[in-house]
Amino acid sequence: MLKLRENSKYDLVCPTSMGVRITPANRLPVHTSHMFELQATSAESNVLNVSASLGLKTKVLTTFVQDSPIAQFIKAELRFRNIEYEGPEVPQGGAWGYRHQFNIADSGFGSRGPRVWNDRSGEVGRTLKAEDFDLHRIFEVEGVKILHLSGLIAALSHETTQFCLDVARAAKKSGTLISFDLNYRASFWKGREAELSAAFSEIASVADVLIGNEEDFQLCLGMKGPEAGGKDLSKKMEQFKQMIGEVKKAYPNAQVYATTLREVISANEHNWGALVRVGDEWYEELPRPIQVMDRIGGGDGFVAGLLYSILTEKPQEDWIKFGWATGVLATTVTTDYSTPADEDQIWSVYKGNARVKR
Repeated sequence: MLKLRENSKYDLVCPTSMGVRITPANRLPVHTSHMFELQATSAESNVLNVSASLGLKTKVLTTFVQDSPIAQFIKAELRFRNIEYEGPEVPQGGAWGYRHQFNIADSGFGSRGPRVWNDRSGEVGRTLKAEDFDLHRIFEVEGVKILHLSGLIAALSHETTQFCLDVARAAKKSGTLISFDLNYRASFWKGREAELSAAFSEIASVADVLIGNEEDFQLCLGMKGPEAGGKDLSKKMEQFKQMIGEVKKAYPNAQVYATTLREVISANEHNWGALVRVGDEWYEELPRPIQVMDRIGGGDGFVAGLLYSILTEKPQEDWIKFGWATGVLATTVTTDYSTPADEDQIWSVYKGNARVKR
């Protein structure tokens, strides 16, 4: 069963490429909006935010553009969110050199679904490499309880793929637990299928927590997923279980396998569920209606709550409940990460208790 490394300086660490997201005010579409909200973002730092908000020690391994005001903004936001950071400062190289990614996304409304536009040309995070970090110090000397890896950073570039492999190997050697959220993106995989399939398979083979949806498991690891079609996700539970059973046979090192289940009714309402296997025990959250302010980051929120529950050694039957609720919390705000005030707020979300607390 999962054994957290003792005497570790950090509870949760992840490699990431930090950037910014701009979101139109008042849920307007991007192309008609004149006012935008700016936030620092990455899928991996989203996962850290629940643990950081609730008092655990977290860190991102990243890289910054030297003397960039956007880099200064990102650092300030990470400090505000109680997330430490470490990484090199890369010279911009002129106006056409490196920069931090821009994620341009609206929230949608009703029958108008959200639209996301990623602007990642010249992204400084694509240069991440093991030589920029003292992995021996981070994992052997300081110590990390869980390393979280995402398929987004693992597939971002040839350099980041190798970086994630190097970090996973260093973590494994030190006794750090490894969480891997597959996070398949077709545009990242195009033309690199063989390279990424081998890399993802290696990371999955050493992962202790393996997370994805049916598309992720199919396209990253070659697993057969649930049949397409049909809107009743509750009826697909058995198919999801069969899929995870096949994943467990192929990647038996993991002790925890998880997938989220989502049915979109409108941009404002989803049916949200989850399935987690811990050892040979199954835990289910049948999809139920949730109201959505902004859907981006809901999956990261689920992973954030799941890992926080493991780190705080909650009863394993509560892991899925806490993850389900932190995923929901992320969809109630326009930021793409959950920032719980306390654990009680999360449990209130899970119980459907939206009464005022005075």
